[in-house]
Amino acid sequence: MQLSFAALASILAASSLVSAVPLQRRGTKMMTSKTRFNAAGAVYFITNEPSENMIIAASINSDGTLSLDRAVSTSGHGAHGITDPLGPDALFSQGAIKASAKGQVLATVNPGSNTVSLFSIDPNTPTNIQPLGDPISSEGEFPMSLAFNSDGSRLCVLNGGTVNGVICYNVDKKTGLSAMSNTLRSLGLNQTTPATGPPGTASHLVFSEDGKQLLASVKGVPPNPGCRAPSGGLLPFSMTVVPGKNAVLSTDPGIGFDVFDLSGGNSSSAVAIDGQSATCWSSFSTKTGNFYLTDIGTSIVTEVNIDDNLKASIVKQYPQTNGSSTIDNDIATVNGKDFMYVLAPGTQSVEVLSLDAPGNAQHVQSLQISGPAKASGVTISTNNLQGMTSFIRQ
Repeated sequence: MQLSFAALASILAASSLVSAVPLQRRGTKMMTSKTRFNAAGAVYFITNEPSENMIIAASINSDGTLSLDRAVSTSGHGAHGITDPLGPDALFSQGAIKASAKGQVLATVNPGSNTVSLFSIDPNTPTNIQPLGDPISSEGEFPMSLAFNSDGSRLCVLNGGTVNGVICYNVDKKTGLSAMSNTLRSLGLNQTTPATGPPGTASHLVFSEDGKQLLASVKGVPPNPGCRAPSGGLLPFSMTVVPGKNAVLSTDPGIGFDVFDLSGGNSSSAVAIDGQSATCWSSFSTKTGNFYLTDIGTSIVTEVNIDDNLKASIVKQYPQTNGSSTIDNDIATVNGKDFMYVLAPGTQSVEVLSLDAPGNAQHVQSLQISGPAKASGVTISTNNLQGMTSFIRQ
């Protein structure tokens, strides 16, 4: 794996490399007869279908549960990476769709179009999203991960195809996205379009806690763990900032997870999760102070604590429905309590967990997607569903 730490001001400049593939905007398909106007917030994920990529929005109720609301066209196409056998996690990534609460905006990749789409979020009815400008070129191929800065004024995208790298955009809430000069940087990966993986593919893009650097993760190819992997680490995947520590927790499907000390100290480590299959996605709960990791193979959520010395330990594990293929996840605070929202393409559902206290997570809902999607004419498939992000009304 490679972790690329680059201040925005120093990202290499380059000219436009590829053209975007347009798709005429097709609008919205309602998945309910009544939108919840008093919702606490919303969660969003993408269908990632090659014929048409759509954002599915579900209201977050006052008790943290979800109600499906609508599907909105991104005016772009989805795509599935090249892998054998074909299965869920089409983009080999985390962060394919991201919301900014402060910016009141939502962005998603269109990997089959090489574009990024931006939407405004109605803070009073968060499932009501409206396009801001047209989709813009990702200046690369197979875009797979996005990151907003803290106030939502900048957006960066990670491309993982033949033309791979990072580029950033200014966010204008009237006109949409415009590429920032001197921000296009190549990763120099030997890849294909769509990307071939999961090994050897890009994974995730996040801002450092102080907002001054971008961190891009790239998986190694077994048996080679790639550079910067701690001793025992193999295939770091997602990255979640460890608050106040200049460090990140990175899931690692080869062993469990890694802790990267970005300060240059010697506190990096690799931690095994016994019996894990492919632990690839992670989020942090501000209420419990712990991290929550999902495994696509075992469909188990693993709770992890990292202490002030960056020593990590497993707190507890929470099995979900066997075969649900738990992938992307996000955590949101609703009326003073944290809830975890997990996309489970194996059962075409979103699993909701109430994080009541450290070591005490309770499963409270399985939101079924397939029936309402079929009834409203929205195409979904187990292998293409991707992403998970949340927005909470301020």
